[in-house]
Amino acid sequence: MRLAMGCFFSAVLGSLFTIWIISPPRGSFAVAEEGSNQQIGRSPIEQLHPISSRTFDSEGLTPEESVNVLVYEAVNRGVVNITAKSAKTERLLRVEQSEGSGSGSIIDADGHILTNYHVVAGAKEIAVSLFNGKTYDATSVGSDPLNDVAVIRIDAPDDELFPVTFGDSRDLRVGMRVFALGNPFGLERTLTTGIISSLNRSLQIRENWKIKSIIQIDAAINPGSSGGPLLDTHGRLIGINTAIATTSGQSSGVGFAIPVSMVARVVPQLLKHGRFIRPESGIDKVYQTENGLLVAEVRANGPAEKAGLHGPKLTKVRRGPFVVTRVDRTAADLIVGIDEEKVATAEDLLSYIEAKQPGDEVVLTVVRDGRRVRVSLILASADTLDKVE
Repeated sequence: MRLAMGCFFSAVLGSLFTIWIISPPRGSFAVAEEGSNQQIGRSPIEQLHPISSRTFDSEGLTPEESVNVLVYEAVNRGVVNITAKSAKTERLLRVEQSEGSGSGSIIDADGHILTNYHVVAGAKEIAVSLFNGKTYDATSVGSDPLNDVAVIRIDAPDDELFPVTFGDSRDLRVGMRVFALGNPFGLERTLTTGIISSLNRSLQIRENWKIKSIIQIDAAINPGSSGGPLLDTHGRLIGINTAIATTSGQSSGVGFAIPVSMVARVVPQLLKHGRFIRPESGIDKVYQTENGLLVAEVRANGPAEKAGLHGPKLTKVRRGPFVVTRVDRTAADLIVGIDEEKVATAEDLLSYIEAKQPGDEVVLTVVRDGRRVRVSLILASADTLDKVE
C-alpha cells in the first residue's frame, strides 16, 4: 500500500471512469388508479408503514439527509477548484508544461484561499474557479512545505466570496460523522460523507518529517480532492483533505486530513510573513538511542547552549604535526522527556516544539552523569538564530 496525495493530475477525466445512468424501476412514477386506497405522493414505505412518515421533514428528507443538505448548502460556495500550471524544461529548447488540479477553501473576504502546498508547489500559473463558474488568476501568499499548507489569493468581489468557518479539531472522536468537499477528477464541489476512522495518525509529507495528529477518515477522497475542506456536522472546517492510502491511485476508504488546530497555528504566520516561523530549541543534532536522544550538537549562543545543555566534550589533541579533535559523547546529555512527556525519537521532540511559539519555555528531562536533571530553556524564533554552516 502506498500513500498518494489526493489531488495529483485529473486532466485524463474521460479515461479514468465511466458514469452509469441507471433507469428507475418500472412503475416508479405511476399514478394510483381512481378508487384505489393508494395515496398519491406517498412513498411505498409510507404506504406500508404510515408511522415512518414521522421521520421525514416537510421536504421529505430524513434527519440524516437534512444534515447532509444543510452542510452542503452552507459551505459549497466557499470551495474552489484550483488549477496549477508549471513549465518544465526537459531538454535543450524543449519545454513541457504540466498541469494539476486540486481544491481549496476561501477563508476571508480578502480572497485568501487555504489549500495544500503540494497542490500549488512549483506552479508558474494558478487559476481559481468559483462556485459561479468565474475564474480568477491567483497569487501565492505563503506556504509551509513541511506541514503541506499553503495560502493563495484572488482579487474577486466580496459578493463572490463565501468564507468557511473554522472549527476545532482538538475534541474530535472516532466515529464522528464528517463531510469532505472538493473537486475529484475535476467534478466541482463534490460532497462525500463518512466517519472519523482514527485519530493521531502520523503522515510523512517530506523526507525525515512527519505530521502528527492526522485525522483518518473513510469519506471518499480522490485525485482533485486535495486541499478541500473536511467538515463536521455543523459545517465547520476541522481539517484539510490531503492524502489517501491506495494501491490503485483512487479512493480505498482510507483518507487523511491535516487537523485545523495545526492549520490555525500556521495560517496567521503565512498571511503575515509568507512562511511559518518555527520555534527553535537550538539543538541542531541528536543521536537516537534505545534510552533516549543523545545531544550531538547545539547551536552557538542558541537557547540550548544558554540553558546549559551539554553536548559532546571536544578535546584537541596534537599528533605529530597535526591537531585532531577528540569527541567524547559520554559527556553529552541524554534527553528522555520534555514537559513531563516521554521522548523516544527525534520526531517526538520536533513535533512537540513545533506546537509551541517562540518565547515559550519548555523543560527538558535529561540524564547527566547517571542522574536525571531538568533543564529549562526559552524557545527562540528561527529567524533570530544564526545558521550553522
